[in-house]
Amino acid sequence: MSGIGSAGTYRLGDRDVTRMGYGAMQLAGPGVFGPPRDRAEAVAVLREAVAHGVTHIDTSDFYGPHVTNELIREALHPYPDDLVIVTKVGAVRGADASWNPAFSARDLTAAVHDNLRHLGLDVLDVVNLRAMFSVHGPAEGSLAGPLDTLADLQRRGLIRRIGLSNVTAAQIAEARRVADIACVQNHYNLVHRADDALVDDLAAAGTAYVPFFPLGGFSPIQSQGLSAIAAGLGATPMQVALAWLLRRSPNLLLIPGTSARGHLRENLAAAALDLPEAAMRALDGLAGEAAPAQIRTERAGGR
Repeated sequence: MSGIGSAGTYRLGDRDVTRMGYGAMQLAGPGVFGPPRDRAEAVAVLREAVAHGVTHIDTSDFYGPHVTNELIREALHPYPDDLVIVTKVGAVRGADASWNPAFSARDLTAAVHDNLRHLGLDVLDVVNLRAMFSVHGPAEGSLAGPLDTLADLQRRGLIRRIGLSNVTAAQIAEARRVADIACVQNHYNLVHRADDALVDDLAAAGTAYVPFFPLGGFSPIQSQGLSAIAAGLGATPMQVALAWLLRRSPNLLLIPGTSARGHLRENLAAAALDLPEAAMRALDGLAGEAAPAQIRTERAGGR
């Protein structure tokens, strides 16, 4: 098997999707705000991703806002039958490009309808609730109220499946008392390993885990180590980081993003990259190097 098929598929809700997917966030302008630098290239990236076999696209109507969903509709509508589009709600963008919580029933209902309209859909495949108790990472707080709203929209036929983003294990347990949870989307990579136990627990339950920022939070020494390993394999650091995630657990679904077709091809090629055991051991060892600084950029608030 070649191409992204080398990584196989995994169940996302009630659909099997390619483990190598695509994240649309970078298609918006700088800071995930405003229009893309090159709209034609953004459309071409989306079409090429699907042409290469990608069946999982991650997006949100607060990317832009509205920009990435409108691009996805322009590029891909009417959508292939096997394409699963996962969106998220729980935040809105301020006029200053800030990321602000939007957890009220009115806000969440409006967000679902905005996603439906801008994507040109009658029902959303998966809607992730993005917890916003902290913009820097998961923080405790009850999600029961917002989840009740999403569960009601699910009963009304506007949402097929519900997922979570930027959450703790306790919040996942609380959420499961309200609805079946199709996926969890958190910051995780070969050096940012706080969710190691959670990844394994979700795998045992058959629940997809969607890691974002595969190179986010690396210290200089960790980046240098990754670059050295990648050079020895004849690959890019990003390709090696993605390949490690694919090896880490079968329930990991990757959504690397880019706004350029050349970079897209490089990312997708990671699905077929063979990591020898010696390379895996060296990569695992990077997590013990100098700890990365806390991420405090729009990335933490953006997913």
